[in-house]
Amino acid sequence: MPLSPLAALVDAAFAPEGMLARALPHFHPRAGQTDMAQAVAQTIDTGGALVAEAGTGVGKTFAYLVPALLSGERVLISTATKSLQDQLFARDLPRLLEVLALPLKTALLKGRSSYLCLHRLEQARQDGLAGERALQRMLARVEVWSQATRSGDLAELPGLDEKSAAIPLVTSTRDNCLGSACPRFRDCHVNRARREALAADVVVINHHLFFADLAVRESGMAELLPSVRVVVFDEAHQLNATGVQFLGLQFGTGQLHDLARDLLQAGLQHARGWVDWPGLAQALRQAADQLRATVRSGSAEVPAAAAGGGASSIRLPWSGAAPEGADPRAWSAALQALEWALRKVLEGLDAVAERAPDFARLHERTVQAMERLAHLAQACPPDATRWADAGLHLRLVESPLDIAPRLRPLWSAPEIEPGAWDDAAPDESSGEAAAALGSGAARGRAWVFTSATLGTDDALSWFTEPCGLQGARILRVESPFDYAAQAALFVPPHLPAPSDPRHTASLARWVGDAVERLGGRTLVLTTTLKALRSIGAALQQRFAGHPAIEVLVQGQGTKRELMERFRNESPGQHSAWEEEEGGAPGQGRVLVASASFWEGFDVPGDALQLVVIDKLPFPPPGDPLVEARGRQLEQEGRSAFRDFALPEAAVALKQGAGRLIRSETDTGVLVVADTRLTGMGYGKRLLRALPPMRRIETQDAFDQALDALVTRTSTTG
Repeated sequence: MPLSPLAALVDAAFAPEGMLARALPHFHPRAGQTDMAQAVAQTIDTGGALVAEAGTGVGKTFAYLVPALLSGERVLISTATKSLQDQLFARDLPRLLEVLALPLKTALLKGRSSYLCLHRLEQARQDGLAGERALQRMLARVEVWSQATRSGDLAELPGLDEKSAAIPLVTSTRDNCLGSACPRFRDCHVNRARREALAADVVVINHHLFFADLAVRESGMAELLPSVRVVVFDEAHQLNATGVQFLGLQFGTGQLHDLARDLLQAGLQHARGWVDWPGLAQALRQAADQLRATVRSGSAEVPAAAAGGGASSIRLPWSGAAPEGADPRAWSAALQALEWALRKVLEGLDAVAERAPDFARLHERTVQAMERLAHLAQACPPDATRWADAGLHLRLVESPLDIAPRLRPLWSAPEIEPGAWDDAAPDESSGEAAAALGSGAARGRAWVFTSATLGTDDALSWFTEPCGLQGARILRVESPFDYAAQAALFVPPHLPAPSDPRHTASLARWVGDAVERLGGRTLVLTTTLKALRSIGAALQQRFAGHPAIEVLVQGQGTKRELMERFRNESPGQHSAWEEEEGGAPGQGRVLVASASFWEGFDVPGDALQLVVIDKLPFPPPGDPLVEARGRQLEQEGRSAFRDFALPEAAVALKQGAGRLIRSETDTGVLVVADTRLTGMGYGKRLLRALPPMRRIETQDAFDQALDALVTRTSTTG
């Protein structure tokens, strides 16, 4: 059967003497990469959905980018994180467009909180609330940078911590954005980014932006998506979790504190003396704090995934009149006090409604807060679950148990009309390859979902079922790495069981011995923040002042800073399209981490040779969302453990294990410090999810494996 025009172009690009091989010195053809690229090309030709699991080292970025760019279609690419989004836009896309000689326009589009808001910067400058010197210095830096930036993307500002208190002062949210009524609307960075996206051939977004738009239809995607025929979700394994987050309802005391701050700021600036703004703001903050005080935080062990690796918090089930642990009468009284405070805010805003557009938006935010309170006062819908996330602030969450019904209509949306994009993007230059293909007749939209980890069965049901993609074409491309030769798996038989209180301390001592023998080069992945802190503190104490070993702990720096320090490299040294080149060696470093470091932590080369996972990563028992999903499965006659908990653990274990071997020359040992992996019947299913590494059975054999790594590193180094 002859190849389609697009398939022929793709075949030529990936050929041994093709464009990629000629232009990229480290590129060499990989059968799996070419197979995936051809599957993407076929999906673009015919429309429909492709779910492609591409093992580490396949080169999935090129496998979807090459056919997408050569197709002549307008392309939307969604990534899991803003950092990956930046890398794709700033490095991978320009490089590949140069290689393929395609003069396509590209655009980067993020959520509004990623961009500098000029109006709020002016307010912060005039505001006496930002009294801390460190905060004032950062605001001054932002102001200087604002004079030179074109995009307004805060990721461009060096040294700005993503958790900086300055960010909410100089960015807008859906709640506080003034829209067309803003005095700086013409210069708005968010609107400029959206205009550029509407005029681009390739637009790079992130999953959060995609789902935020599905929830509220306000981010510009409602205009963008109908004109796009090819949509690619990279790191698609995060889609369900992101969708659950955005397609539910969230309301918290942090939002109320933000409302109080903005109320005081706008009131003093535009209507000083008209209303007792300090009194209203203080009453609202006190009512929010009173609600928070009714809910205990507890002392339970915090799951790392639930907390996101950040500050301690705990999810409290909420099935009755109040969250678990809260006195119903005190909870009801606190809600009434909060409603009263919000009503008084409305009265004050009504008195000055015409004096500035800020007041109209504040009025809308206050009404929305009251509507959310009223909704949460009613019984939880049967297809959702609720909980209270008690941390520094109290967050009330209502999440859907199943987002597939919301997504299925999207994946099967009607065909787009030919030329639908012509008015939005009048530029006709799209390269000779694109011109040769032409736009043709109307065809269904092509959806491509890809990640290194999408499930453990042939149907990839862990991913496809909750995302409503059971009818999608499935492709599984194995990693080209020789895991049996490059890596080994060890389950220490003598450590206490994970349920034993001595487990974490014993593991910390054991890891310390291994680190000393190997000379660092170790990543410890924990399943809880409690274990993270305990193991991190023990290792830092043991190696304090050690001349050759440094211990890094998550939370003591940003993820990017920790990664660069671990690699012993300067910022920007490594990129995805250079994955075959390896990375700079990071001699003598140990990183103890959880949550987000189970994925997206890429350290090729000898800088990382030992990965230790403290426990099997089962979903945390007692988590309200986990329990609700389990109950739902049991009601359907299925097993909560077999059909939910076990697949979740298998996928997470696979992701954590994937940190070890990142290139064809890497070597190392994976340690899973949980004897259930080898001692329980379900362990066989978890073992099948791991790459086919050789097995180490004894401590002596493990020590010998570390010695061999030391010898190899000293020889090659």
